[in-house]
Amino acid sequence: MAEACRNLACVGAYPVGVTNCLNFGNPEKPEIMWQFKEVVEGIAEACGIFEIPVTGGNVSFYNDTEGVSIHPTPVLGIVGVLDNIDLAVSPGFKGEGDTVILLGGNHEGLGGSEYLRFLHGKEEGPPPRIDLEEEKRLHGLCLEAISRRLLRSAHDISEGGLAVCAAECTFHGGTLLGCTLDLEDDLRTDALLFGEAQSRIVVTAAGERLEELLSLAGEHKVEASVLGKTGGGRIIFRHRGKTLIDTAVDEAFTRWKRAIAEHFRVR
Repeated sequence: MAEACRNLACVGAYPVGVTNCLNFGNPEKPEIMWQFKEVVEGIAEACGIFEIPVTGGNVSFYNDTEGVSIHPTPVLGIVGVLDNIDLAVSPGFKGEGDTVILLGGNHEGLGGSEYLRFLHGKEEGPPPRIDLEEEKRLHGLCLEAISRRLLRSAHDISEGGLAVCAAECTFHGGTLLGCTLDLEDDLRTDALLFGEAQSRIVVTAAGERLEELLSLAGEHKVEASVLGKTGGGRIIFRHRGKTLIDTAVDEAFTRWKRAIAEHFRVR
């Protein structure tokens, strides 16, 4: 719920309704029915905070193979309204020298992450915490910043964490424009780059609008920090002065673009 509403906020739209498709294993197993109960209660709580109704949906049970249930898979579709299409914002970096800002704070967030599954073959750990009131303030900040034309781009952090989000921003601007980001957080490197902590959006702003944006973040009680600048043809991450990632945007883009085809290629 939070991520879907966050995606709308990143383009400048506010949510007005949600539909769902809730997919689970055999509900005759107590743990599966518990999963279903928790998901329904979570959706209801989020709808109350975000002030949107459930307009419909469906539930699919008994998704088991040889007695093994699928992971609980709630799928949500949230409709939003963008009052002025001319204000719409997209995720890709727009120009050289823009300031890259993180709205929201970095936290651990490695439990259940893509990083943990892909690199270490583990599906474990507590999922990232979510504070729905904090999330709503973030959406309000993003929407007001867009309405005031403070943002050049906006992209929410989700699967893959901050590093993947920044890479996607370099891919989607049309020119494969890179960035140099300097991080100072007191976190483990892997958690900082690939943790999937919630309530975070990477945005860019022209230099002369930066102070206005940071002031607006303070008014909304949302943490905001400058990460670096757009420019060049490389994706560079530094943590407390140490370079962690330094790769060409075009090379990263090619790997990203061809990933599915390569995975299914006949060898």
